[in-house]
Amino acid sequence: MIVLFTFGVIFLLFASGGLLLFYREAMLKRISEAIDPKTAKPKGRSVLESIQQTGSSLGGLVEHFEHVLPRSQAEVSVVSQRLIRAGNRNESAVKVFYGMKVVAPVLLCIIAVVSGLPHVLSPFFVYATALGLGFLGPDFWLGRQITKRQKAIEKGLPDVLDLLVICIEAGLSLDQATARTAEELNKAQPELCDELTVVVLEQRAGRPRAEAWKHLAERTGVESLRNMVSMLVQSEQLGTSIAKTLRIHADTLRTQRVQAIEEQAAKTSVKLVFPLVFFIFPALFLVVLGPAVLIMIDSFKALTNQ
Repeated sequence: MIVLFTFGVIFLLFASGGLLLFYREAMLKRISEAIDPKTAKPKGRSVLESIQQTGSSLGGLVEHFEHVLPRSQAEVSVVSQRLIRAGNRNESAVKVFYGMKVVAPVLLCIIAVVSGLPHVLSPFFVYATALGLGFLGPDFWLGRQITKRQKAIEKGLPDVLDLLVICIEAGLSLDQATARTAEELNKAQPELCDELTVVVLEQRAGRPRAEAWKHLAERTGVESLRNMVSMLVQSEQLGTSIAKTLRIHADTLRTQRVQAIEEQAAKTSVKLVFPLVFFIFPALFLVVLGPAVLIMIDSFKALTNQ
């Protein structure tokens, strides 16, 4: 409880400092609107803008720490690609990421000092753990976000392919079908539809279709989507039916998903061996053989006393 309270106080201090330093004009504008209600905006909109301004102020505050860490251009390129795979295409995402790798260790060290952990455990161990977790925490968080987004894209790919097939068979071209699918399934499959929207924008900007779809496979890093793009490009080059190719690939993906579930179910019996041996069997032996062992001990004691 003390640790959570301390973390909340530190978070509020950083948020207040960011608001005072970087968004003073916005705060003065809001104060003037509060003084003169005639110029104030609707309540729902002002609340939304205040939340956005708070998030932007925290991001702007963290960005100023990104120059502390030395880094090469190749490392920045890799981090930028990982952020894009996680769905963060903002220009300041890289700065915020490196800023968090500086701010997080400092916050964890402050929390450790306030909570008194260095007095209980070894100070070197506590501070080293805090610095290590704070420095590697953004990388772990980014990795989990990438994995989560890739799983969502892979899960929603068959449904998107089905709608693409329907649109193409209805008479639309592949570009029009892609734009319509991204619009219709935006709420059901937001991750994949977001990537399809980028493909549509690239094609409208003049990039060739095959190159735009290959960029989609590179951005996401999903193997099933990369296979689909390869089949799509080959189908376009050879002149075969694109709708038939997409339908076959969607059926293949669903078959692979069923096979993966069956494989996990088959592994369950093997995985249950270790809990049975180390946890369930000892308890059963204790319950079944315990009374017999106690009776035998009492019998031996009676024999030795005689």
